[in-house]
Amino acid sequence: MKKQVDIRWTIFLGLLLSGSVEAQDLTLSLNKTIEIATDSSLDVFRYKNIYLTSYWDYRSYKAARLPSLTMNLIPTEYNRYFTQRYDSENDIDVYRKQQLFHTGANLQIEQNLDCLGGTFFLDTDLDYMRYFGEQTANQFSTVPLRIGYKQSLLGYNAFKWERKIKPLKFEQAKKELIYNMEKMSEDATLYFFSLAMCQMKHELAKENLASSDTLYVIGKERHKIASISQADLLTLKLDVVNARNALKNSEILLKRSMFNLASFLNLDKDTHIILDIPNKPKTMEISADKALELARSNNPIFYDTKRQILEAEQAVDKARKKARFDASISGSIGFNQIANNMKDAYRNLQQQEIVSVRVSVPLVDWGVRRGKYNMARNQLKVIQTSAHQEKVSIEEDVIMTVSDFNIRHQLIKSAEEALQLAVAAYNETKQRFMIGKTDINSLTLSVNRQQEAKQNYIISLQNYWLSYYKIRKLTLFDFEKNLNLSQEFDYKMRGF
Repeated sequence: MKKQVDIRWTIFLGLLLSGSVEAQDLTLSLNKTIEIATDSSLDVFRYKNIYLTSYWDYRSYKAARLPSLTMNLIPTEYNRYFTQRYDSENDIDVYRKQQLFHTGANLQIEQNLDCLGGTFFLDTDLDYMRYFGEQTANQFSTVPLRIGYKQSLLGYNAFKWERKIKPLKFEQAKKELIYNMEKMSEDATLYFFSLAMCQMKHELAKENLASSDTLYVIGKERHKIASISQADLLTLKLDVVNARNALKNSEILLKRSMFNLASFLNLDKDTHIILDIPNKPKTMEISADKALELARSNNPIFYDTKRQILEAEQAVDKARKKARFDASISGSIGFNQIANNMKDAYRNLQQQEIVSVRVSVPLVDWGVRRGKYNMARNQLKVIQTSAHQEKVSIEEDVIMTVSDFNIRHQLIKSAEEALQLAVAAYNETKQRFMIGKTDINSLTLSVNRQQEAKQNYIISLQNYWLSYYKIRKLTLFDFEKNLNLSQEFDYKMRGF
């Protein structure tokens, strides 16, 4: 009785475990595959976080252009030390013990001015000091209001270059995110049709094995009546063995391809994927001139070259101005007062004026500054040359891809027609072989042509969609909806 109970539990656990590891079926169309890839794949998370880094960098730049309010506090400071004092009675310097308590606060508003490269500020100060020792004293120091401005007169203006580079850098980051998302669509298409090819080969292998078995059985019957030779019968048997081996190999490739797609889409590795192969796409003609214009205005590589040139020009400007003398000016005007109590520290305010002009002149540096300037200038020329080469390369890629795409639809139509003819020819040849009106060589040739036609049709569909998504990637434009992908992205991110 106990053994029966153990056996029942073993069967129950076996069924439970077999159900828990059963592969989940998932039917995917090409559009659904791309949707999952651009939403849930691991690469997408990386691309989005790269974009968010640039986004917050740009937000910081915009915030730095606004007035800033800063409070600086010294809550408490205590000093106990010996200080040097003059003793007038003995006409000597002596050291005396000093104890000091200090506290203070400063509130400041600053505004950077991009056009001039200077900083305007408005602040107020309050300080309190108490002296201990042989004599005690309290002292308050106030600056109720002070207005000032400081800037370099002939030096490098970092604010001006930031105003040029930061918005361009952010726009580049945005377009790079869209570019990478379109690249994900391209990769998803490649994985999709790779699995489609494996599934098609697996189906062909199963059909071929079933057909080979049937033909071998027929061949044995015909061999009995001497309708076919022993060599033809052995050939039919060899076809069965080869078909069985081909089926095993196709199963291995199918599992590997299915695993690769599931991993790319960040799905469970045991997911059993069934593909819904897209029908023949509608005819669409893309103008090479329009694609070139869109690529020049949208492709992130063009933004990257513009940014590199601007940064190189920035380095030249900085090196040139560092090579000559520099002058800066700062000035402020306000009110201040000191008193033994806080109330009097705000009475009878005295005007405070501070003006400072500083000049730095390099006299002898053995050509260091001049060398840095020449290096920056030569680097600018290198970047300009590389940018031109990059521009030519992208334009050639756009032209060739558009040219390929515009003939892909016709190739799909031809491949579809060839497939229909190959299937019809195979069926006819198979019937003729079964009634003894054709030989084994004609049948084998017909089978090969049918398999080749099916593969060519899948390849034609794959090449069409790969070309289409590559054009979208290069131009960041949806030609089906006639929509700029950057505008669509801005609309989605409007509430971010």
